[in-house]
Amino acid sequence: MNAISDTYRSIAAPAKGIYKELGSKFLAFAYPVETEEEAKRLLEEVRKEYFDARHHCYAWRLGLTGEPYRMNDDGEPSSTAGRPIHGQLLSNGLSDILVVVVRYFGGTKLGVPGLIRAYKSATQDAIANASIIEKVAGETFTLTFDYLQMNDVMKVLKDMDITPSKQAFDLRCTLTARVRLSQIEEFRKQLAFCQIN
Repeated sequence: MNAISDTYRSIAAPAKGIYKELGSKFLAFAYPVETEEEAKRLLEEVRKEYFDARHHCYAWRLGLTGEPYRMNDDGEPSSTAGRPIHGQLLSNGLSDILVVVVRYFGGTKLGVPGLIRAYKSATQDAIANASIIEKVAGETFTLTFDYLQMNDVMKVLKDMDITPSKQAFDLRCTLTARVRLSQIEEFRKQLAFCQIN
């Protein structure tokens, strides 16, 4: 049986980085995110707070595989901003993360290599200032079973080190639990006598 890798790296809390070159200032903001909506909301907040900046370039990755992902140059020459930011997320193996780099133009053009270096360096600094954590990918299931099966269900959950998040006990009982990807097959097998959704 192939062991499923169900862990990945992310950041514990928001972090900042900075890079300066020829008067231009690149402020990097790294955020832990779990949904595309959350990434979009945080991007809007950065755009509002730093409304006077010329560019708000970004990249984000979500979930165990880093899919979906997005990157955006926000008016910088193609692939000089979003791609280097995304490249840093990849080389650090990070997901569930958004990095926005805000640029204040200093009057001197940096050229394509200079821009790539600046966006990469600002992102590197933010990641270096972040606390890296390991996350576990999983799925949430709802179990339905008879009250008389309660002890059997609870024993399986205890043996698998799974803590239910919601539970309701009556003649028919329901409980909700998050199960790590590597345990799902065993979870379904052990609890085959329950209705699992």
